Amino acid sequence: MHYCSTEDKPESAASFGSADAEAVQVDMATRILVVDDDQAIRELISEFLEKHGFVVSTAADGAAMDRLLTSESFDLAVLDVMMPGEDGLSILRRLQGNRAMPIIMLSAVGSDIDRIIGLEMGAEDYLSKPCNPRELLARIRTVLRRVKQSEPPVAPSDFPGQRLCFVGWSVDMSTRLLLDPDNVVVTLTDGEFRLLRAFVEHPRRVLSRDQLLDYSTGRDVESYDRAIDVQVSRLRRKLERGRGMELIRTVRHEGYMFTASVEAQRG
Repeated sequence: MHYCSTEDKPESAASFGSADAEAVQVDMATRILVVDDDQAIRELISEFLEKHGFVVSTAADGAAMDRLLTSESFDLAVLDVMMPGEDGLSILRRLQGNRAMPIIMLSAVGSDIDRIIGLEMGAEDYLSKPCNPRELLARIRTVLRRVKQSEPPVAPSDFPGQRLCFVGWSVDMSTRLLLDPDNVVVTLTDGEFRLLRAFVEHPRRVLSRDQLLDYSTGRDVESYDRAIDVQVSRLRRKLERGRGMELIRTVRHEGYMFTASVEAQRG
């Protein structure tokens, strides 16, 4: 099946307008999961999205998807309907039982009835195959903007007395206690905790070194870029050691980004 044209190449950075530049900045924080039993389609979609700045993981079926979801969080899933074994609608149904990521359905069966069923079951959008990858990209960005606008940000004023959780980790803002996904205490220095606090209070946003200095030190302690780089390196080692996850991403010429979603729970 011809799915994507080789002529569909991403625009150069120089050709972006202000809206496109904003989209690129959003994309750098965004993790997409592509679930499709067709390997060629998985590769074509992932390669196209990665060229536009997304971080993409793929799965061939529901079981492979479940394995990824136990260790990673995603902002959006592109889910094929017609798959052997557990089909896309069944996967969609059970994902809706939790606080689900938004899902865009893909189907070679493009009837109105199928599209309506998918949307009524909770899909954010529904696209018929074969489709233009540029249209899929536009649909993804539209869904992500809609979801972002509908979710109130976690307010820093709410943090005292709360526990913040991200991909199995938790940090108590009152006691400064950090627990890893195995419920083991991870010791942080005062500087590392203040840096982690800056990241979890501003998740999935690119923070410049100046901003990190302001958030974590108030600009009165070791106020130079290299100090932040060293602190980030130490914190990153503690958060990512042996887990294969990139929680703190370096954004070239910009700064750093905390990639995980953060949820607040009452302590």
